[in-house]
Amino acid sequence: MHHLHFNHWPILVAAIVQWVLGALWYSLFFAKPWMALTGHKKGERPKGAVVAMISSFFGGLILCFVLAHVVMWSGATTWCWGALVGFICWLGFVATPLFFEKLYEQRPLKLFAINAGYWLVALVSSGVLLAAWH
Repeated sequence: MHHLHFNHWPILVAAIVQWVLGALWYSLFFAKPWMALTGHKKGERPKGAVVAMISSFFGGLILCFVLAHVVMWSGATTWCWGALVGFICWLGFVATPLFFEKLYEQRPLKLFAINAGYWLVALVSSGVLLAAWH
């Protein structure tokens, strides 16, 4: 197997973009429905929120590192192909398990849509960035 050599800047930038997107997604774009569906109250900081936010950045870094491998293995070198790789990873590794989790836990479809929607935008945008910036 050939050694994979990565430009680490796109991985870092993609992780930062995911982290900022998550902050906007859950605190601005979909704050009200997400809080209502998860039982959070406006103005209340959930217990462990700071640790969760820091952890989510490092989780995004790992996700982008793995996605960079998939992008490279697929041979995607344009934003279009990167978007497709991100979409395929979202569909197979995020949307499908989240949907079954929704079914088993009997959670509202709206909560699934909010969470899966975030990951769709995050993975597609990361795929675009990682494929186009190499």
